[in-house]
Amino acid sequence: MNDLLKKAGLRPIEAVRKKEAVFKELGLSDDAPDDELINAMVLHPQLLQRPIVEVGDRAVLARPVEKALELIDGISK
Repeated sequence: MNDLLKKAGLRPIEAVRKKEAVFKELGLSDDAPDDELINAMVLHPQLLQRPIVEVGDRAVLARPVEKALELIDGISK
């Protein structure tokens, strides 16, 4: 998870679904430590924003989908 977030240039809070019930159930917040958020996403995959598209040493949170297309187009050129 750490590597994927680094490739995407995202902090864990930027990749977590804060509106998921489990986010509140776990007592998470915007200022939760990065390692706590990463552990929560690993244990509760529904917390992870999707899709994340990975190509080689780069990744993007593909919302909107055009971000994934830009990544793929950039790699193929």
